[in-house]
Amino acid sequence: MTKLVWQDDLNTGIAEIDGQHRQIVALINQLDDARRSGNRRAIGEVIEGMVDYTMSHFSFEEALMEDAGYEFVRGHRKVHELFIRRVDEYRQKFVAGENVVDGLHGVLSRWLISHIRNDDAGYVRSVRATMQHLFAAEQPSDGWLARSLARFFRVT
Repeated sequence: MTKLVWQDDLNTGIAEIDGQHRQIVALINQLDDARRSGNRRAIGEVIEGMVDYTMSHFSFEEALMEDAGYEFVRGHRKVHELFIRRVDEYRQKFVAGENVVDGLHGVLSRWLISHIRNDDAGYVRSVRATMQHLFAAEQPSDGWLARSLARFFRVT
């Protein structure tokens, strides 16, 4: 397996989303590191962390799309649900003792890049316009973005 390297053409121009996507890339790379270590417990922790973080990211992204009135939010949500189901199947196989790391790494790598470039690119204009409008009327520490991030991610 090769490490994923963030490429500038994956940037959406929405800093919070781009940061979350970079974190998912880092988790995919951590899966490879855990595989190389041969530590099954570490692999399991990365898989669980990946599922948890990705679900939070998807919920945050969907909330942004809803707030922006993005017309294809239901379809985008369905794509997210199908992906989570697929990753959960890998997780269940891993828990059952199967070696799924190579397959899971491949699926995660291919899907993420394709999803960002194709599916996520569709909502960017709507969300950015809404974010600019909302940012103009709020204080950064207690505004819409801070509240949205706090709903889906642990803020420390």
